[in-house]
Amino acid sequence: MKWRSLLFVPADSDRKLARANTCGADALVLDLEDFVAPGRKAVARDAVKSFLCATARDWTFLVRINALGTGLTLADLAAVVRPGLDGILIPKVNGIQDVEQISHYVDVLEVAAGIPPGHVKLLAIATETPAAMLGFASYVRRNPGASARLAAMTWGAEDLSTALGALTNKEPNGDWTSPYQIARAQCLFAANAAGVLALDTLYSDFKDQAGLAESCRVARRDGFVGRLAIHPRQVATINACFTPSEADLAHARRVVAAFASQPDAGAVGIEGKMYDIPHLIAAKRALASVGEAIKE
Repeated sequence: MKWRSLLFVPADSDRKLARANTCGADALVLDLEDFVAPGRKAVARDAVKSFLCATARDWTFLVRINALGTGLTLADLAAVVRPGLDGILIPKVNGIQDVEQISHYVDVLEVAAGIPPGHVKLLAIATETPAAMLGFASYVRRNPGASARLAAMTWGAEDLSTALGALTNKEPNGDWTSPYQIARAQCLFAANAAGVLALDTLYSDFKDQAGLAESCRVARRDGFVGRLAIHPRQVATINACFTPSEADLAHARRVVAAFASQPDAGAVGIEGKMYDIPHLIAAKRALASVGEAIKE
């Protein structure tokens, strides 16, 4: 799966679903949570079920369920875990224990739906509660069997700022204030420690393409491999920013080939520069991001 761009779509809006279907996003996140009014949750679930049965698609099918503790989680999962679903986005995760609880539910629902075990992946929004900010170490200590479904982690600032009673989460120049810079960094560290993808949060001003592109540049520089999107017009910019250039890919191939030709070497020379194992890891990651097979 390529997860450069994950576009949120309210699951109860046929018009927005139809538009999103052809926008070029790597994944659509059909939302059952914040984008759906309480009285329309059942309508949204039915829409997801219908969409799962629709024609073939070239994007990854994700659903954001309602958080544990709302009383809606099991009904959401029972409605959407069926053939065609690729993953669940879990909001307001407090730690790996919440991921494991959802994983156990999905274990049972996959069997009931005839889905191959382990097919449905889990993505955690890992910074939306104060408790979450204290539980990042749990992802490193995760039980490999119970949480093997975890594929990616992302972060969010709005629910966290509400929980903290913050007046704002942005500086006058638009930068995150320090608590949310910490949340972003902690998510990045935890995802990589857990061996899963790190995805950056939403860029809320969907009309500001230049600002989005700069934000994506910084995110990719720091180690994020994709990000959430709130509007279809953001997708092309996000995809472009998180796709390695042809020059980057050519260089990555040279690094991989050089190490392959010297399998016992811890460092190799290419055009007068030395490259070691971290460079090899980065090169393989770049090639994997575009789905390119790597010959070991």
